[in-house]
Amino acid sequence: MLPAAPATEQLGSLVSAWTGSQMLIRGVTWGQPQKAVTLSYTPATGTWRTLAPGPAPQSLEGWNNAVWTGTEMLTFGPGGTGAYNPAAGTWRPIAQNKLGSVGAVRVWTGHQEIFWGGGCCGDVTAAGAAYNPATATWRALPPAPLSARYASGVWTGTEMIIAGGDSPEPAMRAFADAAAYNPVTRTWRKLPPMPEPRYGATALWDGTEALFIGGTLTGARGPTSDAVAFNPAAGQWRRLPGTGYDRREFAAVWTGRQVLVWGGLTGTFQDREIPPHGVAYDPAVNLYQWSALPKAPLRGRSEPVAVWTGRQLIVWGGNIPGAQQDTPATDGAAYQPPSR
Repeated sequence: MLPAAPATEQLGSLVSAWTGSQMLIRGVTWGQPQKAVTLSYTPATGTWRTLAPGPAPQSLEGWNNAVWTGTEMLTFGPGGTGAYNPAAGTWRPIAQNKLGSVGAVRVWTGHQEIFWGGGCCGDVTAAGAAYNPATATWRALPPAPLSARYASGVWTGTEMIIAGGDSPEPAMRAFADAAAYNPVTRTWRKLPPMPEPRYGATALWDGTEALFIGGTLTGARGPTSDAVAFNPAAGQWRRLPGTGYDRREFAAVWTGRQVLVWGGLTGTFQDREIPPHGVAYDPAVNLYQWSALPKAPLRGRSEPVAVWTGRQLIVWGGNIPGAQQDTPATDGAAYQPPSR
């Protein structure tokens, strides 16, 4: 277990980033008036600090994310858009852009944050935009060869890969098609489609393949345990072993050797259950199965924030499901995989 955080109120719209020495966490209080809270946790000393709260939140609804640039944590979304510099202990404003709040695919290239697709309030878009913190400017992406949708995507080091997704208009539809965007050449290319339509998957890059874990398949009443991987060099998809539980809204990180998955919900969307443990997948060893992680000292929950420190998976917060209403959690824990 982590030491108790100094958050005195339950937080939603959580985002987090790893700076190399501390985990930065930002959230919005559930009470009225809504307030922003920014915290830092340093694993080396096991200490928390309350930081300057930053920009005022607009809502608990919508897409929120955070990235670490090497010097700043950039936060985007209705929970608050801005840039926090830990060395100075100060925030600076970031110019607002609609896609920063509704973009379904969000990747950090090392130089810019790219947003694509998503939407709000029944509308979806096929537009994209990129924010460059060095120039503090937004730039629209060229048109994509994909239709408007919510989708999953990942940064490979040279391209943003987007695959699958869904659109609620004019009727609910899931997609299998895929595309890649190169920000250097500002060009798109079509990719082979996924093995079947899938939406809501969690995407990770393992250095060789883009992994799309879980999500929901066409016609399903809940998430799937299935996973697929795309190899850009070979231009091929392959199926991965199932994770063991039909899981959604979980935390997932790539450690440099394996995928770690923890938390989330299983069961149908109407009958939610908590998986008993997390799972791990090593592409070099576990060709046919995922392995169970030790049971965590935390209650199961959905949507925890998580970082990989280089040695540990740290998870914090999230929502503990209840019969009438979910309860935001204010605790966390760290897991250190055994050395191989």
